[in-house]
Amino acid sequence: MQADAKIRTESGTESGPRGPNCSLRHFACEQNLLSRPDGSASFLQGDTSVLAGVYGPAEVKVSKEIFNKATLEVILRPKIGLPGISEKSRERLIRNTCEAVVLGTLHPRTSITVVLQVVSDAGSLLACCLNAACMALVDAGVPMRALFCGVTCALNADGTLVLDPTAKQEKEARAVLTLALDSVERKLLMSTTKGLYSDAELQQSLAAAQAASQHVFRFYRESLQRRYSKS
Repeated sequence: MQADAKIRTESGTESGPRGPNCSLRHFACEQNLLSRPDGSASFLQGDTSVLAGVYGPAEVKVSKEIFNKATLEVILRPKIGLPGISEKSRERLIRNTCEAVVLGTLHPRTSITVVLQVVSDAGSLLACCLNAACMALVDAGVPMRALFCGVTCALNADGTLVLDPTAKQEKEARAVLTLALDSVERKLLMSTTKGLYSDAELQQSLAAAQAASQHVFRFYRESLQRRYSKS
């Protein structure tokens, strides 16, 4: 599939993958919600919602200190109960993505902590967490070489590609892929997959995610413009 096929986004404009299922749900974002963190953001994708707070650069424990860069930690809290194996796995994936773009060498021997609270999970949770983390890092003024976003793709049994799937669509899918991309060259920063798929379907999903990321990054810009134009 070509990346210039059609995609329907929250703003109603079209450009990206094919078909009625290749659409992104409505986005909403609000920054600077919390008073205690250095930066915070609430990100909504359809009915999936995540609240993020960023602390730092701040003092770090000696045991966690890295002499030539900042120590980056990610904490993911589920909506109910204590964090489990799935949360720990997502924490690692989000941390790896953040470390790929955050300029930690500018703040050696400090700590940057990203805390994510799941408010509601209606599908594509990891992608929503990545987007919330990025907007919170921007709000905190953490230096980054690029912005990043997460896009989830689901492959149905008949090979149909669904972007930004709901929880029901993820459950019915043959494979689910979540990809993190940067805003400069649309490079792949992180990927995690579940299920069976071919090499061609992987490339198809990557092309669709790269096309969809353009709309996510445009939403970032519009959201930031709306915020700072008020001041």
